[in-house]
Order: sequence, then C-alpha cells, then structure tokens
Amino acid sequence: MGRLLRRAEAIGRQGEVPVSAIVLDSEARCIGFGGNIRETDQDPLGHAELVALRQAARLRGDWRFNDCTLMVTLEPCPMCAGALVQARMGQVIYAARDPKRGAMGGTIDLSSHASAHHHMTVIAGVMETEASTLLAQWFRQRRRQAGGTSAAQFQRD
Repeated sequence: MGRLLRRAEAIGRQGEVPVSAIVLDSEARCIGFGGNIRETDQDPLGHAELVALRQAARLRGDWRFNDCTLMVTLEPCPMCAGALVQARMGQVIYAARDPKRGAMGGTIDLSSHASAHHHMTVIAGVMETEASTLLAQWFRQRRRQAGGTSAAQFQRD
C-alpha cells in the first residue's frame, strides 16, 4: 500500500485526485495498474480501479478475476464497486474509507449486497491515516489554488 500511496501522490501533482490501484494475480504479481485519469483524458470512467481492471483484462485475456486482489488507496465508489462485482474480483484491499461516496462499506456495501451475484472479501483501512491525510492535503491545496472556491465544487472530483 505504501507504493500505491507514493504513486497516488505523484498522480495528485499531475492535477488528478490522488488515487492509485493495482490488480495482483494469485501469485501476487502485478497484472494491472491504474491511477485517476479523469482530468487528463476528460474521461468520466477514468477512475484508478477501472484503469487497472482494463489493463489486467487485456493482459490476462479474461475479464474474470476470482483469484485476484485489487488494492486501492481510496474506498471504491459505486461505479467502481459495481465493476469489481461484475469482474468477479476475489478480494479488495483499500486504504482510506469514503463515508460520502464509498460503496464497500461507506454509504453502501456492494461487495456483499443481496443483489450482487458475486461476493468478495474486503479489507478496509490499510494505511488509512496516511491515505486520508494525502487526500485531505490535496483537496486543501486545490481549494487554496482556486482562491477560496467553495469546497462543494471540489467534492464533485
């Protein structure tokens, strides 16, 4: 998780929300990596988890990840959590909890929801303090750079 947080910090310096993700196969080898690219690519689907999933699926030649683990620096949102259910991810490990938009325990838990056809193991809060601090500092700096623009504007990010 420490490596992911360092990568997330670099992503933040590029103007993206500092989130990074990695997909590991059953032997803990990296088969997919992603960072947020929404601003860079003007892509609403440019979340770190989805970028990592796409790369892993291309590498494996398969969209099923029952034996894999996704690690990410922020609790997945509903879109990403839904994609992880659809991809049949075996395990998800995340750092910072997201009580406003999180979908693996924050506002809803799609990983174990009754409507889900696949359930995965979720481990929350790994290096949570460090990840939460990184995100809080990044948003604080963005607000300062914007000259006092309301926090609501940046909560869309």
